[in-house]
Amino acid sequence: MKVDESLCLGVLVNPYAGLGGSVALKGSDGEATRDEALRRGAEPQAPARMTRALKALAEAQNLTVLTWAGEMGETSCREAGLSCQVIGQSVMPSGPQDTRRAAEALKDAGAEMILFAGGDGTARDLVDTLGQGTPVLGVPAGCKMHSAVYAINPEAAGSLLAELATGGLVGLELAEVRDIDEDAFREGVVRARHYGELQVPAEARYLQQVKCGGREVEDLVVTEVAAWIADSLEDDTFYLMGSGSTVAVVMEQLGLENTLLGVDLVYNQEVVGRDQGARALLEQIGDAPAKAVITVIGGQGHLFGRGNQQFSPALIRRLGKDNIQILATRTKLKTLEGRPLLVDTGDAELDRELCGLWPVTTGYEDQVLYRVSTEAVNSEQ
Repeated sequence: MKVDESLCLGVLVNPYAGLGGSVALKGSDGEATRDEALRRGAEPQAPARMTRALKALAEAQNLTVLTWAGEMGETSCREAGLSCQVIGQSVMPSGPQDTRRAAEALKDAGAEMILFAGGDGTARDLVDTLGQGTPVLGVPAGCKMHSAVYAINPEAAGSLLAELATGGLVGLELAEVRDIDEDAFREGVVRARHYGELQVPAEARYLQQVKCGGREVEDLVVTEVAAWIADSLEDDTFYLMGSGSTVAVVMEQLGLENTLLGVDLVYNQEVVGRDQGARALLEQIGDAPAKAVITVIGGQGHLFGRGNQQFSPALIRRLGKDNIQILATRTKLKTLEGRPLLVDTGDAELDRELCGLWPVTTGYEDQVLYRVSTEAVNSEQ
């Protein structure tokens, strides 16, 4: 795909994508979940994430932007300093039907590519509306992002489109859209399925990989990792036990009940908070010593920003880099094929602060140094 004159870009935001992440609802699908997230004090993040992506396009000359009114796109364009043409609006709060209607209208108005902010539910709506026709690129903003249609972070999406708008050669490929059952997800069961495919720019350094689970042929190693962490817990210190099966084994070693896809709070070998959101975690730990135990999402390599939005920027800053322990077997790291671990917290400055070499616990009294980055390709390679 090469743009010789002007790229006509459609901008579409699902303003409620990811709303339930920080308040431990593990999703935002459905009006009831959205309303409960707002009741708990959740604040929409998708418009701001779209603004971050669009800032890379503010100086683009060969660009026409079409969008939807208000928080579904217009607000992000204005805040990024980007001129845009509003072609429609929806009554708020918006729902999936509004996403589908806006996508159809953007395509019919001449959008050659649609940049959208949302999660897997939003991608599913685009499959239903666009099929494999109009190319898309996702700005990650949901709780569940198992699909391969997303940039690794908002800035990567902007960089890719800036390259396209200046006439760069960018290939296209079909990328998988996956979705999971949110009700089962809240019960600790990941029930993902192939939903369809969308056309995306074929630029691996900007795009995340499809989330995949590690092969459980290394159970003994996982147990050793968990045993070391369990043996090293300090008294009178809060431990924020992150989501994922590796951390679940740590909890098993401690003889504690675990929320597989949530964040539990442990203090002096006891669970003092189950499946907590960001605000509750901050309130409970106060100024006391606190550490986080997290693991790596297999295949993608994300540490923050995929399925664990309970670790908000404020909470990560409160903990500090030295108090975050990463668990991953060497086999799991090898599946990344040299790509760095990724952070996409929603705060670009914090993401940059988190970059660099981190110790990763890979066995009992065994650690390796592994690079953390905001870019999917190691800049030092």
